[in-house]
Amino acid sequence: MVRRLKEQHRQTAKGSMSQWKQIQQLEIRLLEHVDYLYDDNFPMDIRQGLSSWIETQDWDTAANEESMAGVLFTNLLSQLDRVRSQEQNFLQRHNMKIIQQQLQVKYTSNPTVMARVISTCLREERRILSSACMQEQGPLERSVQNSVAFERQKNMDNRVAIIRGSVQLMDQAVKSIEDMQDDFDFRYKTLQARESSDARQNPEMTKQEVTNLQAMLNSLDFKRKEILSKMDDVIKEIEDLMSSQLNPELQDWKRRQQIAAIGGPQLTGLEQLHSWFTLTAQSLFQMKRQLDKLADLIVKVTYESDPIPLQKPQMEERVKYLIYHLIKSSFVVEKQPCMPTHPQKPLIIKTGVQFTTKVRLLVKLPEVDYQLKVKTTFDKDLPPGRVSRQFFILTNNTKVMDIEDYSNGCLSVEFRHLQLKEKKYINGTKGNEGLLSVTEELHSLSFEACFTVQGLTIDLETCSLPLVVISNVSQLPGGWVSVMWYNLLTDVPRNLAFFGNPPRATWSQLSEVLSWQFSTFAGKGLNKEQLSMLGGKLLGQHASCSDYQVSWSKLSKENIPGKPFSFWMWLDSILELIKKHLLPVWNENYIMGFVSKEMERTLLKDKEPGTFLLRFSESHLGGITFTWVEHGDNGEVKFNSVEPYTKNRLSALPFADIIRDYKVISEGVVPENPLKFLYPDIPKDEAFGRLYNIQTSKVHPYITSTLIPISQLRSNTTTTPSSCQSPEPPMTPGEFDMLSEHLCFDINSMSSPYSE
Repeated sequence: MVRRLKEQHRQTAKGSMSQWKQIQQLEIRLLEHVDYLYDDNFPMDIRQGLSSWIETQDWDTAANEESMAGVLFTNLLSQLDRVRSQEQNFLQRHNMKIIQQQLQVKYTSNPTVMARVISTCLREERRILSSACMQEQGPLERSVQNSVAFERQKNMDNRVAIIRGSVQLMDQAVKSIEDMQDDFDFRYKTLQARESSDARQNPEMTKQEVTNLQAMLNSLDFKRKEILSKMDDVIKEIEDLMSSQLNPELQDWKRRQQIAAIGGPQLTGLEQLHSWFTLTAQSLFQMKRQLDKLADLIVKVTYESDPIPLQKPQMEERVKYLIYHLIKSSFVVEKQPCMPTHPQKPLIIKTGVQFTTKVRLLVKLPEVDYQLKVKTTFDKDLPPGRVSRQFFILTNNTKVMDIEDYSNGCLSVEFRHLQLKEKKYINGTKGNEGLLSVTEELHSLSFEACFTVQGLTIDLETCSLPLVVISNVSQLPGGWVSVMWYNLLTDVPRNLAFFGNPPRATWSQLSEVLSWQFSTFAGKGLNKEQLSMLGGKLLGQHASCSDYQVSWSKLSKENIPGKPFSFWMWLDSILELIKKHLLPVWNENYIMGFVSKEMERTLLKDKEPGTFLLRFSESHLGGITFTWVEHGDNGEVKFNSVEPYTKNRLSALPFADIIRDYKVISEGVVPENPLKFLYPDIPKDEAFGRLYNIQTSKVHPYITSTLIPISQLRSNTTTTPSSCQSPEPPMTPGEFDMLSEHLCFDINSMSSPYSE
């Protein structure tokens, strides 16, 4: 562990390096994942040219605030103008102009989409950088990344292209048959007319003409059988493509959508699916037209054992069946329901709060009626008694699908202002009160549409992943762990009874998802040592077994032994603390985090006096503490731990400033800062110097005041960690003066904390 910690602290030298520069230093395997992030929606040329500016903007907020997104979009175009004007290479300058024009077409009317794209790319870059520091990927992430392997996509591209080419050739074959039949029809009718008008016609000539016509008919029959055979082969190929590759690819994308929803790797591949679905649908519709053309041909020319009347009806039914199922499966939820106030916690809906969702048709067909109405229904066809609460959509639940200007022309609709309200109950009774908690009750949002294309009427229906509905933000942590557990352990899209008998997860599965929470909300995932410490806290002696089965109750419902809260509530409170108050320190790898008190003493006992480490409190929700080591004159080792700092105290003073200004009063001795070296041996100011907050007085002629955190260290002769009680909030200098007088020591003898 010590060796790994030292390596982490050497990595902090990269802290001043831009994210994009760090990306460029990755190994080729990881760079391939980066390359997959960028396409026409956000070209890598922009990421490269505006890297510093892009990384200093708040894209996460802009993704949910249209006015801010509009400002950032305008600024981005201005930045592109500046870079383009400075570019010396004519070709590069031309390319940047084209890119700028494309961005204006895509995002001028909807800049939040651009902000969302950039935010996702930056977040995924951070994940890739984080995974580069890990010795190995988790099983879930490894399976997801394997599922989008380049070779498999290439195979799919080739197969779809071959089918498309075969269908195009059949068009030519049908045209050739039509020409051959027209020729036959003309010569046959000419012979008939000649026989009726000239009774003295040469019998030999007539016989020869009949022979020629029979040969033409034989050739026509051969061509008809040949085209029908080719059609049968192509239909079989499309059937196999849909069953063995296209549908599995769609299911794989839906599974990856589940994983991305709970913090996993960025969801990609929808545009590729759109291309495959569209090309396959175009091939099927073209074949339907070819069969219709063959039907027209037999009106003019048919004969005994003509293969078209025998085979065409069955083929037509097969083609219609494939079109029907292809288009039905192409109706997908592109963006799962999510409250804009909590963009990183989808699938949780609070009553009375607006949420958004988006559905899309993966088939682009010019024949589709663009006035395609989509209706949303909450908890459609839910069996009676399944849930104790019932809800309805308060706002307009119907919208029209339209073509996206910034995409490849797909049909989609985004519901941006949906809102739920709970139904009122007679006599104030909800009726069926189940055994499940509010955050274990699962709901769903259904989408329905109907359209007619080329004579086919197709009913479309899809539904969201299961939702958790809450009525108070205090239920958000419980709701989120339910969403995590469901999407981790099942790919069934609508198993609303899941928590009636929830399955167990292996520790290797759960630990990977827990690490994702830190990379999503705190910018940096957990390393193996931190996960091992968490495993020890949750599983005790079973922590070393990656296949150990963890129950739903153990994670989220049972209290930690001796504590009034569950493991998940404790961990979620730490995530909130990092996100709101500790992000800079966390991302510098300065917080060891999940070390136990026993391990803490083992690590510190042989270190220099004043060596300290930072860990999260085990007894407080959302608390961080530091422990330092001292050596007595007789050689005894003493450990001191400060009372945990929670969000209330960290709101008053940044944590790095607490480390800098912390003082201890002990038995009337001059207050001093006992913190000298961050574990294992990094000088405190070297580690935290860049994070110190330097404030200057903006109001004259007042003297600048500073909050100083102070603890009183009571006499303690044991080697067990003593608790340093720290006032809350930290003292002002005036309060410190009053305290110093009561403690009877000479304030003038104090050395300045900045006079080192």
